[in-house]
Amino acid sequence: MTGPSLTVAVPLLVLLVALAVDSWVYADARKHLRRGEPAVFALGSVRIATPEAWFAGCLILWVVFFPLYLTVTGRNPFR
Repeated sequence: MTGPSLTVAVPLLVLLVALAVDSWVYADARKHLRRGEPAVFALGSVRIATPEAWFAGCLILWVVFFPLYLTVTGRNPFR
């Protein structure tokens, strides 16, 4: 068999999709910031307001920060 096995290809594909989504979040957050409508989330002393913070959050804990970003920007997938 030539090429990577399925056990290597699937996690790699998931990683690439997650990086693509994280890059989209960064670009979209920058666009909101340039328009003067930053995507801001605050809970207690935790404040996420920069494109870099959104990117890092999505990179570290995608399952929490990506839906949170969608909600903050008005693209609530749970409606």
